[in-house]
Amino acid sequence: MNTPICDFVRRYASENPLRLHMPGHKGVPVLGMEHLDLTEIDGADSLYEADGIIRESEENAGRHFGCRTYYSTEGSSQCIRAMLYLARLYGKRHGAAPLVAAARNVHKTFLSAAALLDLSVDWLYPEEDSSYLACRITPQTLETYLHSADPRPMAVYLTSPDYLGNVADIAGLSGVCRRYGVLLLVDNAHGAYLRFLLPSRHPMDLGADLSCDSAHKTLPVLTGGAYLHLAASVEAELAPHAKNALQLFGSTSPSYLILQSLDAANRYLETYPEKLAQTARRLDALKEELRGAGYTLAGQEALKLTISAKPYGYTGTELAEILRTHRMECEFADPDFLVLMFTPEIGTDEMARVSDVLRRIPQKNPLTAPPPVSIPGERVCSIREAMLAWSETVPAAASVGRILAAPSVACPPAVPILVCGERITAAAVERFAYYGIRELTVIAE
Repeated sequence: MNTPICDFVRRYASENPLRLHMPGHKGVPVLGMEHLDLTEIDGADSLYEADGIIRESEENAGRHFGCRTYYSTEGSSQCIRAMLYLARLYGKRHGAAPLVAAARNVHKTFLSAAALLDLSVDWLYPEEDSSYLACRITPQTLETYLHSADPRPMAVYLTSPDYLGNVADIAGLSGVCRRYGVLLLVDNAHGAYLRFLLPSRHPMDLGADLSCDSAHKTLPVLTGGAYLHLAASVEAELAPHAKNALQLFGSTSPSYLILQSLDAANRYLETYPEKLAQTARRLDALKEELRGAGYTLAGQEALKLTISAKPYGYTGTELAEILRTHRMECEFADPDFLVLMFTPEIGTDEMARVSDVLRRIPQKNPLTAPPPVSIPGERVCSIREAMLAWSETVPAAASVGRILAAPSVACPPAVPILVCGERITAAAVERFAYYGIRELTVIAE
């Protein structure tokens, strides 16, 4: 598969032109890659008006994913906002209310999109609550909700895989959505690789109407590289609006370094399935070793190792600190879980190192204190009203009774503990404290 963006940039750099255009470094190296960093000069195409090399590269990506695919250089955050904008367009055309039913473990970008687009949200909660990062919604749960929903939402929104590696039943959930004429949107930021498993487990192959992938999370792509996917079910109506949707939330100066990495990934993906299968088998073997050593694992993701730390006698943050002393940095840790992410770029020797270090950690008596239970918040005002209100920052311990104005959570994991516009209760403060959040942004009184 050709790489038109990479080829153009390298050819341009090799000609050593006098760069009387942006960027300001003029190709002179400070970090070392400046000669490959361009702007929308003649022949370089334009991301949001693509009709040349960028369009050709996006079509190459679409052939890999089996659907209409568009690039983002600002991560899945840009794509999440674009997905919701497109769903709003679709809903308006079909007479649906600007209402989205969303599993509660959304990324905080979902909240900013809801504020910008003035969307109402019906929150879907799981039957069991082990962590605010997980929200298992079954087809039966969704069926019950949609059967009685009035008004009916224009879309259902899920995060799958979630941060802990749990994967939703997209095929079953998409079937429910189709029966009720509702779009299914999937934040697949952690699952770009799912398309290349055999068989594919990518949301677009399991019935999702729109999906986004953070290519940089699991593929060899620079940070910020992402995909927006449209299924055939909505392509005719929404494809003409997709670039406008991305442009509405994106910079007019997209990174050509990120575009080149997305372009180069198309060639890499030609031989990726075999590498991926080998890595998944090695990681399955590693998981069995750890189970044999007494560890309790969570999630079903093929490239993610999630350890439920407390049954082994530690918090997730304590295990992360131990790994750090061995020059290993985890993806995420909290009091309950440790998350490690793997790709084919992590070889057999590296996996053996991980196994050796974890198995040498002595098992202790289990920690039995559970995380605070999530209680649906009292909605006082809309997400939009809260996020656009004049706000102030206060100690979390002094916030009971106030209205949350901003998500007040860092990335990772960027999953809001309480939703903007909800009243802060003592139980919510307890949960914020459990996860180390000491200050909250609230609506000013």
